[in-house]
Amino acid sequence: MKASTLGATRVAPRSRAPTAKPATSFDVKLCIVFFFFFFPFLLLSSGFKQVYSVRPLSPFLLSETATRGEAIGFIQASLKQVDRFRHIYSHICSFKLCDLQFGLQIRVGSSICEPLAPKAKNLRSAMETDLNDYTVIKEGEAEVLMHKKNQVFFNKAQVNNRDMSIAVLRAFISKRKQEHEAMLSKRARSSGKVSETSKEETPTENGEDNGKTNGEHKVTSQDEPKEAPKIAYESARRELKPPRVLEALSASGLRALRYAREVEGIGQVVALDNDPASVEACQRNIKFNGLMSTSKVESHLTDARVHMLSNPKEFDVVDLDPYGAPSIFLDSAVQSVADGGLLMCTATDMAVLCGANGEVCYSKYGSYPLKGKYCHEMALRILLASIESHANRYKRYIVPVLSVQMDFYVRVFVRVYTSASAMKNTPLKLSYVYQCIGCDSFHLQSVGRSLPKNNSVRYLPGVGPVVPQDCTHCGKKYNMGGPIWSAPMHDQEWVTSILNGVKSMKDRYPAYDRICAVLTTISEELPDVPLFLSLHSLSATLKCTSPSAALFRSAVINAKYRVSGSHVNPLGIKTDAPMEIIWDIMRCWVKNHPIKPQSPEHPGSVILSKEPSHQADFSRHAGSLSKAQAKKVARFLPNPEKHWGPKIRAGRTITSKHVSLLGHEAVNGHLNGNHKEAGAEEEETQEDINEDEPDLKRQKTAEDIASTS
Repeated sequence: MKASTLGATRVAPRSRAPTAKPATSFDVKLCIVFFFFFFPFLLLSSGFKQVYSVRPLSPFLLSETATRGEAIGFIQASLKQVDRFRHIYSHICSFKLCDLQFGLQIRVGSSICEPLAPKAKNLRSAMETDLNDYTVIKEGEAEVLMHKKNQVFFNKAQVNNRDMSIAVLRAFISKRKQEHEAMLSKRARSSGKVSETSKEETPTENGEDNGKTNGEHKVTSQDEPKEAPKIAYESARRELKPPRVLEALSASGLRALRYAREVEGIGQVVALDNDPASVEACQRNIKFNGLMSTSKVESHLTDARVHMLSNPKEFDVVDLDPYGAPSIFLDSAVQSVADGGLLMCTATDMAVLCGANGEVCYSKYGSYPLKGKYCHEMALRILLASIESHANRYKRYIVPVLSVQMDFYVRVFVRVYTSASAMKNTPLKLSYVYQCIGCDSFHLQSVGRSLPKNNSVRYLPGVGPVVPQDCTHCGKKYNMGGPIWSAPMHDQEWVTSILNGVKSMKDRYPAYDRICAVLTTISEELPDVPLFLSLHSLSATLKCTSPSAALFRSAVINAKYRVSGSHVNPLGIKTDAPMEIIWDIMRCWVKNHPIKPQSPEHPGSVILSKEPSHQADFSRHAGSLSKAQAKKVARFLPNPEKHWGPKIRAGRTITSKHVSLLGHEAVNGHLNGNHKEAGAEEEETQEDINEDEPDLKRQKTAEDIASTS
């Protein structure tokens, strides 16, 4: 009876995983005592205030399946490693352990303590990681662990690139919502018109069959299932899903993590790489950044080209930032972007794009570059023309939103659309460039032209050549390059929106000053004028002193032409004035500022030998200074530190030849560190040998004694 009574009054235990042991009250007491009393005292006594930082993060350390042995093991391991902690992140979590809300997460140094449950081997593998091999790098709201041996590529200078991408991505999400709302309102208006016409038609029909059907129709059970799927389908179509982002070459995953943590309204972020070390680092960094990152970012070991081809029109945003040329990824990228989606592309092979190896540029991008002061802008336009060419093969076309040249690379942001008819306008957006080899004169010739005929448009090849065999200004020959993108490479409405968004969130951009300066200069550019002139180069051709930019711009404006600066070059001048007017202005300047006589065959002498047909007016005009210049806003900032540029490829050993990229201090420190590590390894191996020899002797002696006895 007692046994049955006890069995009846016993409370059923909580349902737990079959492999886990129920935690006892000892677990709770031990964890509470250690983490709330003993552990903080230990940290404070060891200089916690100066060395450690505590912040709340997502919890997952002690779950309800944690056992007594695992808790003790974790505490013992923590005591051994406490002198090596650099960052400790703690947070009271919502796990239930023996009816008590309790939990703690600790991140150690530059590594991650894995969840203890259900197996303790995760703890051992985490503790075995050498914490001194990693460095915590924080950028924006993301933190990544970087190995000191250059196993995964990382360049601090690309913070400008990442900040600019986040600014454009925020503007894209806002614009996408506006377009979706406009589409819904347009559909609502069209459906309203249709319903009005149907109402007008129904009385006549009902009047004809008034005795049979008017007011007598009843909704049957068969009609209801037909309406339900319609409503569900319409609601699904009205719903705008968060944009999916693909980072094709993720490396450490810093860019993907910043997208997930900093861009509001973003959906899933897929990070790809075909390097196992990079994928491992990316997955480690995803866990290191907590629950928000693990729920939004996923990393895969795969070829980006295969993944993009396998998922056509699946991603709203595709980001290409390779080490070098992006040409091999463009064909698959333009297929992977959804209709109206955003393609962000970076090219760092500036030597190729700027004319150092013209044949290589033609093989990669399908355009021949020219060496000139405008070569960096030409690089932007070559990249845009290449993307357009790849998109046209699939009846798609691009609309540039923003095109930027910064530091040592070019970066373009384009939207991709599908339209077989709009694709026919591509030849009108491309042009060949004729560059004189004697002076700075250049001319553009369109690849195609359109001819309106009745209600249709007829497309024809471009008429040329636009220049004679010899230059009309200096008598020299022309070099021909291209084709390049000659249509606008910025959308001024987008640029203004992006700039306003950056200024409103100043504290969330680590490179705020730089990207704000670049966007300000772009907002003042002439959007429909390709390439630019260099004032110093014009003066060098004539061997004269250079006029100030304000005076030269005033002369152009007084001649009834437009003029602006360029974000690519501080001395660049964009204008729609023909080269005849430009040289007339310079001739008038030289008359007021005489020069020494030059050889009659020199291009400058040939240009000055002609009388100006237009008399330049150098009186100061109000529009000679841009709004940013008038307000003294910084537009071209110096690099924040030395050796702010490209870095060596991941996996390569740093040697003395990398001084130009990294600097003497970094290279010497790395080489000295390697020598010290090698010397320490040799000492350890020698000590191991010395320790092993006595053991062998003792074993031999013991064996001898055993044999003699």
